[in-house]
This record gives sequence, structure tokens and C-alpha cells, in this order.
Amino acid sequence: MFHQGRRPPMTMPVLVQILLCSIFGLTLNQITYFVGLKNSTPTIACALSNLLPALTFVLAVIFKQESAKLDTIGGQAKFLGTLVAVAGAMLLSMYHGPIIPIGASSSRLRDSNNVANGSGQVSIIGPVLVIVSAFTWAIWFIIQAKMGDSYPAPYSSSAMMLAMATIECGVFGVIMEPHARAWSLFPYIRALSSVYGGVVCSGIGVCMMSWCIQNKGPLFVSVFSPLLLVIVAALSWAFLRETLYLGTVLGSLLIVIGLYCVLWGKGKETESRQDIEMQ
Repeated sequence: MFHQGRRPPMTMPVLVQILLCSIFGLTLNQITYFVGLKNSTPTIACALSNLLPALTFVLAVIFKQESAKLDTIGGQAKFLGTLVAVAGAMLLSMYHGPIIPIGASSSRLRDSNNVANGSGQVSIIGPVLVIVSAFTWAIWFIIQAKMGDSYPAPYSSSAMMLAMATIECGVFGVIMEPHARAWSLFPYIRALSSVYGGVVCSGIGVCMMSWCIQNKGPLFVSVFSPLLLVIVAALSWAFLRETLYLGTVLGSLLIVIGLYCVLWGKGKETESRQDIEMQ
């Protein structure tokens, strides 16, 4: 609908790129993350998934989608900001420190104590799969940025990508879970999480990220991922009555500072590029 009348022609290379995006950005990313989360803890999963900006930065430099240019102030700001954001994410996840005395939230989800405390066992396969998930997501950022050059229609490409991933995940799911009871949408939280994950996380989220990657590049989008920990910390306090620690506040602050450094560096590079074009 958004590209009607001006959508670029579909070619075989673009179709292959969309297929690769569906495999790396959705199918492999989702499967490895959720299986890794099941075999680890939410804290470990969130911490390791925030390797995404660093992995994306390295891949973007290798494939010449980002310029390191450490001899310029913009390049130094991007590099330093990426390191600071990742360090803040690790600090937020791994260090508690003293409790921040702000009281407990009045909101509470049913069975939130069970969710907050957790009872899963951590095995080496869990963290490894979460790292693989971050790496496949970084690959998706790179392919998506490349595809945006030859097929600048993010909504159409996202629709085809999601359709392909639905088939891929469906086939994989039937192979791994052949019993009908495993596909039940009861209790209601299964149905709610499935609808939310499909509509918001995959549908709206993928379309928005595809558009942003096309306009701002892969590093710009990936560097926002550490904000996940800040949001999760706030929502966990509000709905799961989790305690806020000094490490949470300090880590969140580092994440915001790192994010600002990267955005400031990108802005400096854009200004320099515009100055060169005007000369």
C-alpha cells in the first residue's frame, strides 16, 4: 500500500537477500534466542544480547557500511560510544550494589514472584545460543542495509521477509514439536504473548527497524538495543516488584551516554559529508 505505483522491480538478487534476511534476522535469531533464554536466565540473556552494537559495528566496518575513521572526532565518538553502551549493559546486568531506596511499586502481576525469581537451570548451551542470536541479528542488519540500496521499499520487503520466516519457523516448529498439545494457546498468556510477539515485535518492529536501517544505517539502529535493559529494569520494578540497585542506575546512565556519543558521532560525520558535497 505504501509503495503502490513507485515500488522498485523485484529481481532475483533482491529476492535472495530477502530470503537471507528472513533466515538470519527472524528464524535463526528468534529460535536461538528463545532456546538460549530457556537454558539460561533473563539477566544473562539481556546482557549477552547487548553485544549486538559491537558485533554490528565490526561487521559494518568489514563490509564498508560504516567507516571507522578513528582519526576523526566523529569516528572516535562512535567507537567510544559503542564501548560505553556495551559496558553499561554489562554493568547493569552483572553488578547490583546497594539498593536504591525508592520503595516498591504498587502494581503487581499475578505470579510475578515466580517470574522474578526464576527456577531454570543455567547450562553452557544457553549463553552460547544467545551470543549466536546476537550475531545472526547483526548479520541481518548488514544484509538489510545492503538490500535497502537496491530495493528501497522497507514495508514490502518486511512483508515478504515475515511471510518467509513464518513458513521457516512453522516447518522447524513442527519438526521439533510434532505433538498437537505443544501448539495449544492455553493458558491465555500463550495467546497474548503470541499475538503481541507477532504483531508488535515482528510486524511493527521489523518494519520500523527496516525503515531506520535504510535511512540511518545498521549501526545507528543497533546502538539503541541496550535501551532494552533500561526499559526492562523499569518495567520489572513496576510490574514484577523487582528491587532497583545502584548498578541498575549506573548501567542505565552509561547506556544513555554511549547512545548519545554514537548519535553525536553520526551527526558529525553527516555534517562533514555535507560540507564536502557543497564544496
